[in-house]
Amino acid sequence: MAVVAAVAVVGAGRMGAAMAARLAGADYQVVLYNRTRARAEEAARDIGARVVDTAREAAAAADVVLCSLADDAAVREAYTGDDGLAAGLRPGAVVAEMSTVAPQTVREIEPLVTGAGAALLDAPVSGSVPVVQRGELTVLVGGDEAALEQARPAFDTFSRQVFHLGALGAGATVKLAVNSVVHALNQALAEALVLAEKAGVDRAAAYQVFANSAAGAPFVHYKQESFLHPESAPVAFALDLVAKDLELITSLAGEVGARMDLTEAGRTLVNEARTAGFGQSDLSALAEHLRR
Repeated sequence: MAVVAAVAVVGAGRMGAAMAARLAGADYQVVLYNRTRARAEEAARDIGARVVDTAREAAAAADVVLCSLADDAAVREAYTGDDGLAAGLRPGAVVAEMSTVAPQTVREIEPLVTGAGAALLDAPVSGSVPVVQRGELTVLVGGDEAALEQARPAFDTFSRQVFHLGALGAGATVKLAVNSVVHALNQALAEALVLAEKAGVDRAAAYQVFANSAAGAPFVHYKQESFLHPESAPVAFALDLVAKDLELITSLAGEVGARMDLTEAGRTLVNEARTAGFGQSDLSALAEHLRR
């Protein structure tokens, strides 16, 4: 399998920067673009990546382009216009849209990519920044299998498993489904921990039981420090982004006629926590909100 010499990363947020670092560590030439250039420069400093001024320049520099942005509006903006990603694509390139967005958003941007002679995958990931750093992400892919094989060597630098789920949009759909489980687990864990604490059980002791019981999903294990020590918890997944996810999930559920009762309850609690000032805190801060 051919190795890609250069990979462009559009979006140097927490996840994009972590993926760029893994790519650079695997000897790829990494080209970074971020709407706020200072963030791209910070991400590039320790990994030797090249920073460019537009998404168009980033796309023009590589045959594989990874896009990791905050929301649907940012994705649409990144692909369009004279300086947009689509304007710089090389014929035969592959774009992996790794943002958590609605399936319809991926389908809307596809003509911009195919019109440039390139291929689009929706390839959102399951896992947090520490999971990227360990090279253990799960990539959820929709789109053409040949395009996936072209992008796979890049994915392999930061992922443990790659699932090809079907046509374009399937990856985005399953990402929302996975996140509905993650957010439900997060809420259940927060509620159960605070219940045990308020009933007089030591926080760490209760958490050890959760982690070693039937409820001990991987999420419970890797969020342990965040739940036990909220005062020093790094922000791996902000509650503001959780709220965005929950809106996307309920919107998709409405389109396809699926009941999402837990997700609806989660939206209420997450919005309460955001109103209380936890919007930029890690999702584990739901427990701190409930304590108060």
